[in-house]
This record gives sequence, C-alpha cells and structure tokens, in this order.
Amino acid sequence: MLNPLPRLTMLLIGACLLLSGCVHHIHVTPSSHGQAPSTIPVDAQLEVPFLAIEGADHMPGIPMLDWPTKDLRQAIIQYFAERQTFKAIGPDPAELKLIVKAWLTLRAPDRYLYRVHLEADLSYTGQAAFKTYAAEGEALGSSVRWVTASDQEPIEKATTQALQDLAAHIEQDRDLILRGNGR
Repeated sequence: MLNPLPRLTMLLIGACLLLSGCVHHIHVTPSSHGQAPSTIPVDAQLEVPFLAIEGADHMPGIPMLDWPTKDLRQAIIQYFAERQTFKAIGPDPAELKLIVKAWLTLRAPDRYLYRVHLEADLSYTGQAAFKTYAAEGEALGSSVRWVTASDQEPIEKATTQALQDLAAHIEQDRDLILRGNGR
C-alpha cells in the first residue's frame, strides 16, 4: 500500500494528464507603449533560433509551459513594428539581420519569479555581427501555477521589459547602424 503523499502525487499527475491542464500554452502580445525616437530607415530580418525554458516547471507534478519559438518571433516582430524601430521588420531576407536568442527562467523561492533574457546579434546580411546586445526583464507571479494565466501574465510582462531594453539599446546605436550601411 502506498503512503498518502505518493498516492496524492500520483492522483494529481493523473488528474493533470486527464484534464490536459498539465500544459500552460503561452501566447504573448507585448505592447511598445510608444514609438522609437527616430526610425532606423533600414529593413530588418528577424531570426529567433531558440527559446530555452528552464526552472520550476520541469519538476514532477508541476504544470509544463508550452511557449513556441514561433510565438516569441511573432511577438518580437509585432513589438518592433509597433515601436517603428526599423523601417520594416519580418522573417524575410532584408538589409539588416537581427538574431535573437531567448531564455525564460522560472524560480520559486516564495512567489514564482519569471525572467526573460534576450541576446541579440545585429549584422548586415552576409556579414558578421557588428553589435551584440543583452536585455532582460522579470516579473513576479503568484505562489501557485494552477491556470495558464498565472504564467502568461508575468511572462508577457517580463518579455515586454526585455524588449523595451533591447529596443532602447538598438535605437541608441542608430548612427552606428547607418554608418555601417554607408548612409
């Protein structure tokens, strides 16, 4: 006979699998809350080669996160387009290439802490990166992760902060970017 704790754990995992509540499907739509001081008059191609998720969601009995790289890529495109950092940005080849690697880290000391870390390389197509950026954002969530919203809201907030930081760094380098293009 199982003692009560393992039995409870097995019941929770079974219920989670049965009700499909084990996976929190994340979709973010960060808002830029304003425009760039001055648009960089160059088209940019965005690549997001990966989105790594690490932390508390990988423990047994804890809901897993499903945040597709495709969703983050679309969120970054939407964010920079809304902010008007570049003349245009999308997944298609362009003059500039922006490669963004992303990490989402969860920690649970008391309340869940969500940290989004972005590393971005900026280059002209066919050339080596001429600038590398790092940006972060973080947000506190609840002490439990029962529903998707308990993950989605802080992830969106942390992503928005990281994108604001990244955009500000890129926009500060406007002259460098234009000089590299011979403008």
